[in-house]
Amino acid sequence: MTIKLYCMGESGNAYKAALPLELSGLKWEPIYVDFFGGETRTDAFRAEVNSLGEVPVVVDGDYRIGQSGVIQAYITDKTGKFGGKDRDEELDILRWVLWDNHKLSSPAGMTRFLMNFLAEDKRPAEAIAFTQGRLKAAYKTLDSHLTGRDWIVGDGVTHADFSCCGYLFYPEPFGFVRADWSNIDRWLSNIQALPGWKHPYDLMPGSPADRA
Repeated sequence: MTIKLYCMGESGNAYKAALPLELSGLKWEPIYVDFFGGETRTDAFRAEVNSLGEVPVVVDGDYRIGQSGVIQAYITDKTGKFGGKDRDEELDILRWVLWDNHKLSSPAGMTRFLMNFLAEDKRPAEAIAFTQGRLKAAYKTLDSHLTGRDWIVGDGVTHADFSCCGYLFYPEPFGFVRADWSNIDRWLSNIQALPGWKHPYDLMPGSPADRA
């Protein structure tokens, strides 16, 4: 049975689910969600896809679940891949997934949206400066942790890596300059070297070019 992933290429949170699905060997297909056209805000989407009104959402037969971290756990349950080798590693992966959701992906997604997907005259400069300051602190934390490490947790790629890289491959400016962070740059190269890796705009339908 083919797993369906409701997603869009512009969503870093959807990428956190799509990338491990692609690398897991599971059979899956992306289902495009027109966020910019208002699809997630419709009654039909909330009733039929996700009552929380967001992507990603995975549908596997009769089972349906949202939230990227939960989908990642579901992938590990089905395949045994990308989890920790023991309880300590499992908890450390969860620690980084939660850190990412709060400290990295949340301000990255917001800043990228404000800087690129709003009309230029509606972009709030003070809010952007504030979130970029928070992002700089998060980059420093991640870059420091990756000193002497190939992966965030353990000796192989895990969902900690998939979660934290969610927004860092996107080309739109939001305050992240990869060359400024040598350890993050090396770690992202490790992810790109994984067999089957794809850029978010190549892995999922939907990109700014489609709306140009």
